[in-house]
Amino acid sequence: MALRHAVLAALLDGEFSGYELAKSFDIGVANFWHASPQQLYAELAKLEKDGLVEGRQVVQETRPNKRLFQVTDAGRTELEAFAAAASKPPVIRDDLLVKVQNADRIGTAPVIEQLEDRASAAEAKIELLGRVLRKMRGDVDEEEYLLRGERIGGYLTGLRGIAFEQGHRDWCRRSAAILRERQKTRAER
Repeated sequence: MALRHAVLAALLDGEFSGYELAKSFDIGVANFWHASPQQLYAELAKLEKDGLVEGRQVVQETRPNKRLFQVTDAGRTELEAFAAAASKPPVIRDDLLVKVQNADRIGTAPVIEQLEDRASAAEAKIELLGRVLRKMRGDVDEEEYLLRGERIGGYLTGLRGIAFEQGHRDWCRRSAAILRERQKTRAER
């Protein structure tokens, strides 16, 4: 998947400035696609040049002017083609895994600390995504929302984000505990 598809999909909700898109990305899309604000602004410029989004200038009296972007018909066609294309299986690319793989050769203390930091970050993300999902469904319970709620795609990707972060948190905690126990056992010898 290219960043362009994630940006086009985010813009399906309406007009956004680059700043609003970055905020939206940070809450809704970041659990499955990361992009810095600079990358988003650059991608918006490319999408506009390619005719997949159109931007308009909004003059503001008390603040700097801003540009609002929305998906064009060509952008929707691009997204439809993307949705119809086969998806590639996900791959893991994580520098922490390289460290864990070699922890018994390079020292475990810094790796344990990084695993614990990652577990804490995953826990915070779980809480954030949980709040976002509760806000999306309002007073409706989850099963009812899954059957009849609006914007089910965002809810489903939020559920996937929570499941991913829970698995990541649990693996980090377990790996840290194992490495800590091995470190203790070696010290006792």
